Amino acid sequence: MGILLFAFSLNAQTQFFTSFDGNQIAYTDEGEGQTVLLVHGFITNGAMWERSILKKELLDSGYRVIIPDLRGNGKSDKPENPETYQNDAEVKDLANLIDYLKLNELSAVGYSRGSIVLAKLLIKEKRIKKAILGGMGIDFTNPEWDRRILFMNAFDGKTNEETQGAVDYATSIGANHRILHLLQKYQPVTTKLELKEIAADVLVIAGDQDLDNGNPLELKNEIPNSKLRIVVGDHNQTYKTQSFSIEILQFLD
Repeated sequence: MGILLFAFSLNAQTQFFTSFDGNQIAYTDEGEGQTVLLVHGFITNGAMWERSILKKELLDSGYRVIIPDLRGNGKSDKPENPETYQNDAEVKDLANLIDYLKLNELSAVGYSRGSIVLAKLLIKEKRIKKAILGGMGIDFTNPEWDRRILFMNAFDGKTNEETQGAVDYATSIGANHRILHLLQKYQPVTTKLELKEIAADVLVIAGDQDLDNGNPLELKNEIPNSKLRIVVGDHNQTYKTQSFSIEILQFLD
């Protein structure tokens, strides 16, 4: 998975709901109109979207924007016991949030690890009619993905040149290494066969210099009702660009 090295405070008022296992999940809810759910990446939280043009332009275009902090991140509860991250717990949290807000229909945008969580949600959640998988290629469909295992081990004390920077950054912002280890260890896996079950219309979008997570064209080819857009940018910059926002707004329109 790609690493998004940004942490910021949320501008909107944070709200909370109790998820399926009693953990409190934080989220913000801004705007009115058709709902768009934004799902953040790794070593960050929902506030990463404050650095994007996309959030502002969604609100300016009349959308309602829901942004959760996935469990273990931001203002959400941060349990350290392994079972609280097993069995697609983050996916269940998002489904519970949709239930809690009584949403009958919505769109969703994931970026980086957020796309991994969202892909699994799309298998089970038919209320999402349009979805954007950003900053992601095909590699997350492999249960033994070497990059996931690399970062899982890194946050368990086994670093190398590729992972040391991410570990140092996590330390600098006070992120809990055990939780980051558990998030990688129990990260949702959506197989290629499962991807074929997705009913939503899907946009796969990635930067032309983003080589972190495999081939986005291969990902697009596994999803029935999907299209691919490549825009200028690397993994840490693409989601903040105007071209990223333009492509998503055109897709949602």
